[in-house]
Amino acid sequence: MTDAQQDAHSKVPVVTLGFWIIKILATTLGETGGDAVSMSWLGETTPGAGSSGLNGYLVGTAIFGVLLLALVWLQVRARRFHPWLYWATIIASTTAGTTLADFATRSIGLGYPGGSLLLFALVLASLVAWYRTLGTVDVNRIASARAETFYWITITFSQTLGTALGDWVADGSLGYSGAALLFGGALALLAALYFATSISRVLLFWAAFILTRPLGATVGDFLDKPVAKGGLEFSRPLATAVLAGAIVLLILLVPQRAGSHPEGRATAR
Repeated sequence: MTDAQQDAHSKVPVVTLGFWIIKILATTLGETGGDAVSMSWLGETTPGAGSSGLNGYLVGTAIFGVLLLALVWLQVRARRFHPWLYWATIIASTTAGTTLADFATRSIGLGYPGGSLLLFALVLASLVAWYRTLGTVDVNRIASARAETFYWITITFSQTLGTALGDWVADGSLGYSGAALLFGGALALLAALYFATSISRVLLFWAAFILTRPLGATVGDFLDKPVAKGGLEFSRPLATAVLAGAIVLLILLVPQRAGSHPEGRATAR
């Protein structure tokens, strides 16, 4: 690929139906994988798990946080779009988001409402800073290191927000299955707005991106939580492995290409 061709392409994938399917699976894997590490493994061996500051949630966040930073560094350093690197970074952000949200809402006592509102404010702050710095938050125009840095910061905040929001809704009368249906319905509504209206595609993208996370969180919880709490009580490591296998298969089968960002196109409608 020539320098001119490289400049005309983003380092994130074009947004298609396949993108959204893989994204939902990745967020579900983030929930089961994060819980497997922070609750099933570290929670059994770390003193005070679930109540003290130094528990499985904090250690899990540190593990996934380091992995996420390493993958983001590789992603920013890369000269072109690499599907495997991109989706590995997405999965790292959603697992780190799971453990970080659980630590904030459960271990340090913010609670679901407080944690969700704080994280929503952080998502908005990241988007505002991104827009004020670069003049757009359009994901089709991500090619510079600064744009990518804002992109991954916003994604990580949105993944963390989604975990807290999903847990908050599922903890009520809806339960895990009801919450999953609620968030799935909200995503269907956004899809209808995309095809039937001229609402900003940038706004619809970020709304959908945020909502896929609580959908994945509630589906993941429905799979691995005890039957007495409304789940199916599947093995967390097994569910994580199955989801990872499905993601690998889809990456191989679904065309993966970088999104273009022609200079003459408006950044947002």
